[in-house]
Amino acid sequence: MLNIEEEVERLKEEIQRLGQIQPDGSCKVTFGVLFNDDRCSNIFEALVGTLRAAKRRKILTYDGELLLQGVHDNVEIIMKPPPPAVTAPVV
Repeated sequence: MLNIEEEVERLKEEIQRLGQIQPDGSCKVTFGVLFNDDRCSNIFEALVGTLRAAKRRKILTYDGELLLQGVHDNVEIIMKPPPPAVTAPVV
């Protein structure tokens, strides 16, 4: 059993695999694509709970609170772009 931090990290990987990178560096996927993906359904016992945990951590955003299969298949889940890499100043 994965802990929630590990599940959120796995979710980020799956969103990158299934989604489309946007010009601002974010990655977008619909709930239906995630929910109906075989690999995701095998990994996440409670996909909705993992999505809510990631949303609380401000890793991703979507409209609504509770997503339901069928009803919310077209809801876009947007994973925020990674923070810019901090480069050490050249001395």
